[in-house]
Amino acid sequence: MAHKETTRILNRHVANWNVMFVKLHNYHWYIKGPHFFTLHEKFEELYNEAAEHIDELAERLLALKGRPVASMKVYLEESTIEEADGELNEDAMVEQLVSDFDKISNELKEDIETLEDDADDEATADMLIAIRQSVDKHNWMLRAFLGQK
Repeated sequence: MAHKETTRILNRHVANWNVMFVKLHNYHWYIKGPHFFTLHEKFEELYNEAAEHIDELAERLLALKGRPVASMKVYLEESTIEEADGELNEDAMVEQLVSDFDKISNELKEDIETLEDDADDEATADMLIAIRQSVDKHNWMLRAFLGQK
């Protein structure tokens, strides 16, 4: 059975990425405005990447003899990010993603430290490091889109 802390960490990330996957589809379908083509394509890129993260995280859990969460009800209960709420303008969509990616990156940082120091699970920590690098790169680009540092 997967270590209890590793299971908790991985399932939170499975839940977060599933909520993000649905949110990105919402934004992809409902984007309007002068940056439609750019953001429509970017949101698709991001939800495709989210799907890869979901599969990788869940398969890691299964390899550790854990059980990944696998229902929308549980995703919404376990996730630390919120689902899309209403129709936002393009800047508000990007601002929400920046906020979500900040939260995910911070959680990943804490979870990497926990996995390395307390759970003795460097392999899972390495996987989370790669995901965090991607999140931080996307977040830098989204901030640049908004004209932020």
